[in-house]
Amino acid sequence: MAARPASGIVRQLLRSNARGCSSGAPVTQPRPGEPSRPTREGLSLRLQFLQEHAAPFSAFLTDSFGRQHSYLRISLTEKCNLRCQYCMPEEGVSLTPKADLLTTEEILTLARLFVKEGVDKIRLTGGEPLIRPDVVDIVARLHGLEGLRTIGLTTNGINLARLLPRLQQAGLNAVNVSLDTLVPAKFEFIVRRKGFHKVMEGIHKAIELGYKPVKVNCVVMRGLNEDELLDFVALTEGLPLDVRFIEYMPFDGNKWNFKKMVSYKEMLDTIRQRWPGLEKLPEEDSSTAKAFKIPGFQGQISFITSMSEHFCGTCNRLRITADGNLKVCLFGNSEVSLRDHLRAGASEEELLRIIGAAVGRKKRQHAGMFNIAQMKNRPMILIGVLLMLQDSPPARWSNFSWDPLRVRNPSARQCLSDQMASLWKRHCIPTALPLSQQCLGSGSPQRHYSSYPDPDTHSKCLSTGSQAPDAPSGPGPTSNQLTHVDSAGRASMVDVGGKPETERVAVASAMVLLGPVAFKLVQQNQLKKGDALVVAQLAGVQAAKLTSQLIPLCHHVALSHVQVHLELDSTRHAVLIQASCRARGPTGVEMEALTSAAMAALTVYDMCKAVSRDIVVTEVKLISKTGGQRGDFHRA
Repeated sequence: MAARPASGIVRQLLRSNARGCSSGAPVTQPRPGEPSRPTREGLSLRLQFLQEHAAPFSAFLTDSFGRQHSYLRISLTEKCNLRCQYCMPEEGVSLTPKADLLTTEEILTLARLFVKEGVDKIRLTGGEPLIRPDVVDIVARLHGLEGLRTIGLTTNGINLARLLPRLQQAGLNAVNVSLDTLVPAKFEFIVRRKGFHKVMEGIHKAIELGYKPVKVNCVVMRGLNEDELLDFVALTEGLPLDVRFIEYMPFDGNKWNFKKMVSYKEMLDTIRQRWPGLEKLPEEDSSTAKAFKIPGFQGQISFITSMSEHFCGTCNRLRITADGNLKVCLFGNSEVSLRDHLRAGASEEELLRIIGAAVGRKKRQHAGMFNIAQMKNRPMILIGVLLMLQDSPPARWSNFSWDPLRVRNPSARQCLSDQMASLWKRHCIPTALPLSQQCLGSGSPQRHYSSYPDPDTHSKCLSTGSQAPDAPSGPGPTSNQLTHVDSAGRASMVDVGGKPETERVAVASAMVLLGPVAFKLVQQNQLKKGDALVVAQLAGVQAAKLTSQLIPLCHHVALSHVQVHLELDSTRHAVLIQASCRARGPTGVEMEALTSAAMAALTVYDMCKAVSRDIVVTEVKLISKTGGQRGDFHRA
């Protein structure tokens, strides 16, 4: 074996978890997360040695911009036990033949070579690394490499609770779990498999075994899960989690669209509206994450801003794919096969020259989100990175049940119950979207659809008769000036920075006159396109969340609740729609309510237009608005 370079000796001496000191006396290793406490004498000796024997970082792992690559990600497999819609292209992926994948010995040979040159952190990825039969053995053998400080793992969590005790014993000391939603029904839609409770049980097991923090990776995508930001943050109040919000990134086949990306700044603004005391934490060298903490919370949150604010200047990562290709940039499409050179009998020196040449060609930064989207790159499952999102949720969740605490382990269930159940129940997430048949006095069947299954809401739904307002009717004081234009008549967004935050609620309505033929098909749920009421309800909820993207001068509002109710009126052959929105902030939510009602109405039109073109969308109007400086409004 080649002699260890002086730079490696220096790094070993400087590490807090060294197994011995210059006197030969054993050094007690700190517990995970516990800061090291070197003696003054030991620290002085280390500094003296550094001054006398300091050597540069391995030239093979240093690029032309001086970045030292000490972090290696190794994909153990291309296979996965989930079938995520956003991870694989629609046409699927062609898996590499088993003979062309790295063997266990080849993985360890490459890992040993990189660690000798200065890599001190290795993360195992996939596909899903925990479906590889010898993953525990691989971790144990990596743990024996001198100079390797951290062995991490990124997993979808399905097998984590079962394997983590053995993995920890083998030497695994960092865990990342990918979880993009806290709604079991949405989870099943995204991954096309059951397993939400297994992921939660895995997170609990990691906490139970002392991993601190347990990192939860959540890719945020507009129209799918950006409405769960606050729920994810709330988990850190009672659990030692680092919830990492990741900007949606383009990869081959995942249909990346800029409009689907929720930027770090937008996420941060949404969270700060709820928790204004959010504090920025110091960033570590080469960190990809911007970390924040809410005072008094056990855990923290982070943002990985690959698209809006890249961190290429401090990148220290290299990747080896399951088929043995070295990627120096996640978003780059250039690769070099280390497998082929290994199997051709290349020596360590020859491999290092190949690695050094690839690292030396690494560019200063990636090409930017729009150029990346046009580049040919591997689908993410063939690289070994986090799960990204593709499409919106399905039209209906009626076949799924809401049971966030379906954890088989009793102690895990109790812990999750204590920490999470109150959060999920407080937000009134439905057990199943209710679709009921009711009868009017005339005896005609009446179909209803509501996004909020509270029995009390039925008495508040739209009806064919008038409804008495809950408060005195009539508009509040209004301005005689247009607020969205400046003195020169140009469009201008209102500055709400100085306005007080109050509870804002708005209700809007709309009506769709269908005619007798289309009305009967909707009433009997016989449209070829599907259930018009279900689809329209979901469209209304989604539209409310996207209002600031549709109306140019609207502020982004962090909605705490959206309710959409649809009801059939057999007298007028019409669909009556009512949408209500609620938020706490400096600006009102009437535009969100109006957009929700209007979009639900347009969706009904779209569902029925093949039957009749004589459909009228009408009566789009604001019903009530409360919480603003200009007073409340209730339409008489």
